[in-house]
Amino acid sequence: MPFPLAPGPRRHRWRAATPPPGPPGTPSRSGGESGPSPHRSAFRPDIEGLRAVAVLAVLAFHAGVPGVAGGFVGVDVFFVVSGYLITGLLVREAVTTGRIRLLDFFSRRARRLLPSAAVVLGAVAVAGAWLTVPLRRADLEHDVVAAALSAANWRFVAQQTDYLAAGHDQSPLLHFWSLAVEEQFYLVWAPLLALIVLGTVRAVRRGRAVRSAVALAAVPLVLASFALSLRWTEHSASLAYLATPSRVWQFGVGALLALLPWHLMRGPRPLRLLCGWAGGAAIVWCVLSYDASTPYPGYAALVPTLATAAVILAAIPGRGEHDAIGALGVGRLLAGRAPRAVGRLSYNLYLWHWPVLVLAEARYGAQGWPVKAALTLAAALPAYATMRWVEQPLRRSRTVSELPRRGLSVGVTAVVLPVVLALVVGTTTLNLLGPATPVQLNGLPPGAASGPHLLSRAGQAAIQDGPVVPGPAQARKDFPPDGDCEVAPAVTSSPECLFGAVDSPDRIVLLGDSHAGQWFSALLAMASQRGWALQELVKQGCPLPQLAVDSPQLGRAYRECDIWRADTLDRLRQQPKPRLIVIASLNRYTADTELLAEAWEKTLEPLRAIGVPIAYIEDTPVPGTDVPACVSGSPGSPDACAFSRAGAQLPDPLARRIASGALPGVLGVSVNPVLCPGDGPTCPAVLDRILLYRDDAHLTNVAAVVLTPRLERLLTEAGALPAPPVAVTPGAGATADAAGWTRMLREEFDGPRGSSPSAANWVHDTGTCYPGCPAPQWGTGEVETMTDSTDNVRLDGKGVLEIVPTRTGGRWSSGRIETRRSDFAPPPGGTLRIEASIALPDVTGAKAAGYWPAFWTLGAPLRDGYTGWPGIGEIDVMESVNGRDSVFATLHCGVLQGGPCQEPTGLTSGPQPCDGCRSGFHSYAVEVDLAPGAEEVRWYLDGRVHHRVAASRMDPETWKRAVDHGLFLILNVAIGGNLPLADGAAPGPETEPGHPMRVDHVTVSTRPRAA
Repeated sequence: MPFPLAPGPRRHRWRAATPPPGPPGTPSRSGGESGPSPHRSAFRPDIEGLRAVAVLAVLAFHAGVPGVAGGFVGVDVFFVVSGYLITGLLVREAVTTGRIRLLDFFSRRARRLLPSAAVVLGAVAVAGAWLTVPLRRADLEHDVVAAALSAANWRFVAQQTDYLAAGHDQSPLLHFWSLAVEEQFYLVWAPLLALIVLGTVRAVRRGRAVRSAVALAAVPLVLASFALSLRWTEHSASLAYLATPSRVWQFGVGALLALLPWHLMRGPRPLRLLCGWAGGAAIVWCVLSYDASTPYPGYAALVPTLATAAVILAAIPGRGEHDAIGALGVGRLLAGRAPRAVGRLSYNLYLWHWPVLVLAEARYGAQGWPVKAALTLAAALPAYATMRWVEQPLRRSRTVSELPRRGLSVGVTAVVLPVVLALVVGTTTLNLLGPATPVQLNGLPPGAASGPHLLSRAGQAAIQDGPVVPGPAQARKDFPPDGDCEVAPAVTSSPECLFGAVDSPDRIVLLGDSHAGQWFSALLAMASQRGWALQELVKQGCPLPQLAVDSPQLGRAYRECDIWRADTLDRLRQQPKPRLIVIASLNRYTADTELLAEAWEKTLEPLRAIGVPIAYIEDTPVPGTDVPACVSGSPGSPDACAFSRAGAQLPDPLARRIASGALPGVLGVSVNPVLCPGDGPTCPAVLDRILLYRDDAHLTNVAAVVLTPRLERLLTEAGALPAPPVAVTPGAGATADAAGWTRMLREEFDGPRGSSPSAANWVHDTGTCYPGCPAPQWGTGEVETMTDSTDNVRLDGKGVLEIVPTRTGGRWSSGRIETRRSDFAPPPGGTLRIEASIALPDVTGAKAAGYWPAFWTLGAPLRDGYTGWPGIGEIDVMESVNGRDSVFATLHCGVLQGGPCQEPTGLTSGPQPCDGCRSGFHSYAVEVDLAPGAEEVRWYLDGRVHHRVAASRMDPETWKRAVDHGLFLILNVAIGGNLPLADGAAPGPETEPGHPMRVDHVTVSTRPRAA
């Protein structure tokens, strides 16, 4: 909420103040069209009272006082007042002195506004450390920094327009958005006026020239900003409400009010009275009539904005008038002693009241409006103290106000101190919370397929001690790894979003809102295990039953949801039939169970007409509270975060209808008996040390992964899925699974910590080339020496292989291993699939110069004398260089220079973005498909095809020599060489050794030619 500097000192009642003199040598002008600001520098007691109306409206709204749901319009009042007063001050200075002293202007604002704000920010930073739980505290300290830097509105725009950030408690500094809007506006507006004044300083009638030029600049800004406000109100309520560009027009209305020559008019007194009282009544009407359902700001903001302008205009002195408040005007009421007292306190009262409310509720829970009103009233004490002992002394200090740089120094100090304090508290909190890095899913304990426990017996033993998994900070970001496939509110059509075996004719469709999307990882695992694809059609906040709802992110009717739902259902009718459609949806878009049942019927009718099984996953419990935040405050006793069963599980009319047999072809399953076991009054937030929820409504991805065996059993027993394929353990004979894949190798890298990988499966390459050294430096110019030392190649004892480049005395060593077998080949007309789960070296920038991790294959004929490259074929499943957030896939074949494979570059995918490939495990796979007429090599990143090379790109003999024979696999980390150098980096003194490539598993499978 903006609180601008008053244009002149306060005087007794409303007598005019003497205009401030110009600097020495400045000619004095008075009256007339070229005189000082037409609205003079008189103190306006009615405007001070108008501030009181605005702040009381906001305070009553925040306190939840019944009947004042539109109190948020008080902010609009302040914006108009601020635009009027500040523009008048600047124009008056320009007319009087011929220039605008920007340093003086910003110095006055800095010492007026920033010290009080700094006191509040410092108090919030310290109080937050005591009153809030660690996870909220970490968020709060980020808010302190943003507020101190006058960027709070953009931080909250980013949070409140993000559907995935929903469910978090409100910030104690949310109200600083309006202060940020004002400061951002004047950082542009004041310099713009200064430039305009430079162009008009020599005008004969300087007053008219300045006012005209500034008005010409203000009018298009007002119109453009208002148009933008209308557009954003339609498409993004948070952006429209909080962003500076959509609020500029309200400052502009106040500015135009200060610029127009009202002082030349003799407005009839009755008309002025009517104008003032109508404006005041309109503001009150908005406070009483508007509520959360009002599309805002948009057209609705016109009423309080123009009403405020009317109140201000009613008391602007006209020609020959000393003042225009009058005995019967609304200004007389506003200029009373009580409104003015509240107006003087309004800035500090606004700063203090919201943190008091939010922090009290953070400590003691939600409160009713009488308690909140009492807390708001109590906030007047620190507000008065701040005004009395911080704001006023600095404003009136001759030492500070004597030189602009001193005021600016006060402002800079007021910014730096809370930032430093927030960084100190925030760093301590982050250390307490632990890492926020992604959870290593390969280390999760196994979930139970049945029974009363979440984890299997072995899983319970594995996690009985230690912190919860994921940690609270990790849980906040523990989303399904589905990229952009859970489409945002403004999107009306889902992308293709195929995962797993994307070329398989069989697929599972996951359909619904974010409560369907939370099952992505579980269903992808089931699809991949069967050799199927998974298609995700999920939209945030969009009910799958055909209900008309509003979107909190868009701030209006959710039309995009209706369009997306219709498009998706039509798309499913036109696509080839899937094997299974899995649906899920939040079960509380309406409390009317009959309406909900009818809405489900409208959606299920076209789905059932497709003629495939439909499985409904009953909605999971909805805690209704920020679970990770709660757990962060009770790390030793997560039972304290249990939530009400009655509020978390509402009656489900669809589940009842399915159970009654009323919907043939629709199957129902529920994991709720394990998520909320027993029949007690509460449901747990943590089970078997697994943190179940990432916010107030959604499961963590970890919970979904752990629940996969249970969900798979339920779907299988219901007849929705065929029985899962038989797993093949490493070293066992090859066995075909239900999808026809025969596993030739499954290496889990089990073994003691610090040991070498299995000699039965792997051999070490050592030195700098193959025997006989046909290609020194491995043929690529790399600089390391490969060794079989466990310093370079070792197991971590947790099922992961580490290949670690090291440097001793300036000489690099690393590791390179090959499979002992070299007979991995597709069967005639069939397919070979090679896959590995890899985390790239976690190093970037100059420290990563020269790093070259790779997973690749060479043709078996190479081992007959180690010659014949590239004709024998090389398939690079994954390469990455220099710590980039990208990976490559390439096929090498043909001849050394040029040829069908464009050597030595090869047929490459080019860099593929992979932002998380250094921080977590990702799946890299290649398939060599020899199906007649469709021969090709396909590369996958996390189940998505990202590169293809068809046999048609080369002659049949080259193709046959490249792929139609046995292959052996290679894992290595090179240092230096041609590829890193081509990317622009080579190993140097800053290159940091010791960052491993980590490999969780390697799998090789074949599938025969389709019948």
